[in-house]
Parts: sequence; structure tokens; C-alpha cells
Amino acid sequence: MLIGLLRTHLRPYRGAVVVVLVLQLVQTMASLYLPNLNARIIDEGVAVGNVDQIWRIGAVMLVVTLAQAIAAIVAVYFGARTAMAFGRDVRGALFARVQKFSQQELGSFGAPSLITRTTNDVQQVQMLVMMTLTIIVMAPIMLVGGVIMALREDVELSAILLVVVPVLVVTVLIIVSRMVPYFRTMQGRIDAVNGVMREQITGIRVVRAFVRDPFEVARYAIVNADLREVQLKTGKLMALMFPTVMLIMNLSTVAVMWFGGNLVDRGDMEVGALTAFLSYIMYILMAVMMSSMMVMLAPRAAVSADRIADVLASEPTVLSPAEPVRPAVLTGRVELDHVTFHYPGASAPVLEDVSFVAEPGRTTAIIGATGSGKTTILNLVPRLFDATQGRVLLDGVDVRDIDPTLITQLLGLVPQKAFLFSGTVASNLRFGRQDATDEELWEALRVAQSEDFVRELGGLEAPISQGGTNVSGGQRQRLSIARALVHRPKVLLFDDSFSALDYATDAALRQALVAVVRESAVIVVAQRVSTIRTADLILVLDDGRIVGRGTHSELLNTSETYREIVESQMSLEEAR
Repeated sequence: MLIGLLRTHLRPYRGAVVVVLVLQLVQTMASLYLPNLNARIIDEGVAVGNVDQIWRIGAVMLVVTLAQAIAAIVAVYFGARTAMAFGRDVRGALFARVQKFSQQELGSFGAPSLITRTTNDVQQVQMLVMMTLTIIVMAPIMLVGGVIMALREDVELSAILLVVVPVLVVTVLIIVSRMVPYFRTMQGRIDAVNGVMREQITGIRVVRAFVRDPFEVARYAIVNADLREVQLKTGKLMALMFPTVMLIMNLSTVAVMWFGGNLVDRGDMEVGALTAFLSYIMYILMAVMMSSMMVMLAPRAAVSADRIADVLASEPTVLSPAEPVRPAVLTGRVELDHVTFHYPGASAPVLEDVSFVAEPGRTTAIIGATGSGKTTILNLVPRLFDATQGRVLLDGVDVRDIDPTLITQLLGLVPQKAFLFSGTVASNLRFGRQDATDEELWEALRVAQSEDFVRELGGLEAPISQGGTNVSGGQRQRLSIARALVHRPKVLLFDDSFSALDYATDAALRQALVAVVRESAVIVVAQRVSTIRTADLILVLDDGRIVGRGTHSELLNTSETYREIVESQMSLEEAR
């Protein structure tokens, strides 16, 4: 997965990668050439007192060092830019994929996990790319070049490499092999921490209302301690690696000085050559050490890449049609034709053999007990889910055959949980139609009974915080209704969208809606009978089946289930 992810998203930056490789080659060759020049200064200059030779070779060293510095700076610049661009592209690809997910995929992954994959997991792979391009790509060049240069200085002394390098490689591999499982566990526990944190922030009012702060603190402490535990285990292994590598490198230096000193003493090796060989042995071990950094980064990045690839490879269950069909006439007529729906993994259907027609210019209301499937019906119309059996028709065409963009243009949804985006009142109202005029916004606000409090907030440019937390629940609902009205939909879907309104505001809003939506099909899900009693058609749901249909007065006489719902909220005299 890691290789595939890198190949796909680094392809646009092949030119920059080639530039980095060339510059790193230049930098590494310059680094390998400097010990040779230093040896010549010692052997040809210092040892024989030739000052001119010292100056000449010193000047060459200065030029080589300058070239090395320039190559390193430019390589790091291009490497960092490429890594950042890679991270940006992967995050963009993840975001675009998630935008195509249906409710099923969103529920399968979960919001905390998707957030972690888009942030922390991408960061891990991005870090690998950056370290590879700016540092680690030097390792193989330095390793091969160091071995060649060391052999040039002394073949006999190079035998030390036959012992040191295998010991170093085996040590690193043993440590890293124990780290890989911890990396996978760590990412899962980061998901858990994000999940608990997200729940606590979202439900902070509930937590405080029930004085559950100590319980939530303890719950967070558990997942936080679990993450700390695996991070400590990983950190201990990382902490063990570097001292071990340094110990091997220092022992190698001692061995070189011991055996090399004997060679110098016998006259088989020059002092400058020993100095150069010592530098090359350090370069070789440094290359192995940089490779060990790669080995440390790669497993965690591979785990993260797998998690990213899971999202990118997940095909939405709600797919756009290959050849979209456009309804002959766009009126907003909605029909459910023998619809059955199972949630994934559920033992029983939440909807079973549901059929009805919502006509333009008429209001269709749906009422029933909690869990009877009311919201599911509304989710099927805009294709947040697809029906397991049967068809959902929009102007006579199955919604699965219509371009999703057209569906969104025809529908206006006011969800059960009103949600506003950070910005202003105007930016939220224009969410579905960017070219709406200020007058159209105010008209929608008047219909939604929101004009007065919006003016008190400061008008259309009044700030709205994320989620609309700076306004009340009823105000959020009314702004959500106004947003749907600005969209000018052919079909309006209200999912218990009046529950936070007082009875007077509810009645005034429904009265104002009559003139605005006279040509639209309106489908209302509600718990309060007062909200739906004037509807043209009321559907009574029970365990996913329609057990009654008709007007309010008709259902009072024909539906026992509806009569029980009415009696739980008002007397029959009031209802009639």
C-alpha cells in the first residue's frame, strides 16, 4: 500500500524528485571526496612541510565544501516542497473521497478515525517522504561510495566492515521488527482518543447537566493511558536503538585506530590515509544509521498508508449512474414504490414494503414511534442511502438513475439535528445558492421567523460559530429552514425540524410556509401532532410499516395507532 500511495501521488513531482536525487548525489560525492583531500594535505603537505600544497589542496576543499553546501540547501528546499505538496494532495484525495461517501461508509469508518487518517496518518507518510528526500536518499550513495573509497585507502583494514556492518544491520532489524506491531496499535489508540475527545466536546452540556465530569475524565484517562502505554513501549525501543548504534560505531572507531595504528607503525599505511579511512568508516556507519531511521519511519508510515488506502479504496455504496436520466418534467413529485431497507448488519428491516406518493403543492406528513423508520424514509429521497428493495422515484425516474447534482438542486433538506457552519448568517443561508440576493435572504428569514433575532445579532454579516453554538437550538432550526428556502427546492424535506420551536412560532412558521411552498412537494417528519394536523396526507409508521394513511380527521376515526399518539399529546376534544 505504501509503495502504491507514493507512486500515485509523487508522480506529478517526478521532475522535483529527480532534481533532489541529482543534488543529493552531488552532495554525497563532495562529502566522500573531502576526506581524500584532507589525507593529501596531511601526507603531501603537513608531513613534508609543503605549505604551497596545503594552500592548493585547501582551496580545492573550500570549493568542494561550497558546492556541497549549495547542493544540500537546494536539495532540502525541493525535497521539503515535494513532501508538503504530497501531503496536501493525499489530504485532498481523502477529503474528496469522504465527500462521496454515503451514510453507510461514514458510519463504517467513524468520524474520529476519518479525522485521524486525514491528519495524523497523512503526516506520518509525509514525514517519511520528507526524510527520504532530504536525508535518507543519501544513505545508499554514501554507503556504496564509502565502501569504494575505504577499499581504495586500504583493503586489509576494510575487513572490519565485514564484521561491523552485519552486526549493525541485524541489531537494527531486531529492534524494528518489535516496533511494527506497536505502530499499528498506536494508530488505533489515537482513533480512540479522538473518539472520546470528540464525544466529550460535542456532548459537553449533557456531561455537565448530569454531573458526569468525573466519569468522562476517567474514561478519557483510560484511553489516554492506553495510548501512553504503547507510545512508551515504542519510545523505549527507539531509545535503545541510537545508543546501540553509537556503541557499535565507537567500537568500530577503536578497532580502526587499533589495527590502523599497527599498519602505520609498520609503514604499510600513511597517517593521512588512516585519517581518511576513519572518516569513510564513519560515513559507512552513518549511512547504516540513516537507513535505520528509514527502517523506523517506514513501518509506521506503512501502517498509516494502509489506513489511508482503506479509505481511498472504499467504493461508495451510493454510486452515480453511468448514464444519468433526466426527468422529462421537473415538478418535485416523490414516490416510494414498495421500498424495503436494511441497515448493514441489522437482523430486521427498518422499512418494509413502504409505498406512498408526495405530490407537488401538497404536504405529506410522517408520524410514528421512535425507531419506526421516519428519518430513514427522508434519507432515501436524497440518496443518503439506497433502498434495499423497491424504488424511490423523483418525477417518475428512479433516483439511482438521476445525476446526484440534479437531485441536490431539486431537494431542500432540513435535518433533525440542525447544523450551521462557521462563517456568517449570509454564508450559511447561501450554502445552497451562492447567487441569492440579500433581499431573498431576508425574505427566507421572515418566513422562517428569524428576522428579528438576526437583526439583533447584527444582520446578515453576524458571525456564526462552528455548529452554530453561538445561537440557541430553536434559532439554529429556523436558520436551517431559511437556508433550505433560499435553495428554492422542488421538494422540501423537514426531519422533525420544528421540535425546538414553541407552539406559537411553530404555527406562525407553518402558516408563512404555505404561500412559499405552494408549488413544492413537502414531506414532514414530526413528533408533535400539532405540527402535522393540517397536512394533506398523514402516514402513520409502526415498526417500518405504514399502518395508517389519510388526513388528521380521517385517521382519528380509522387508525388506532394514530389515535394513541394524539391522546398522548392532547385530548380528543382538542384534537378534533
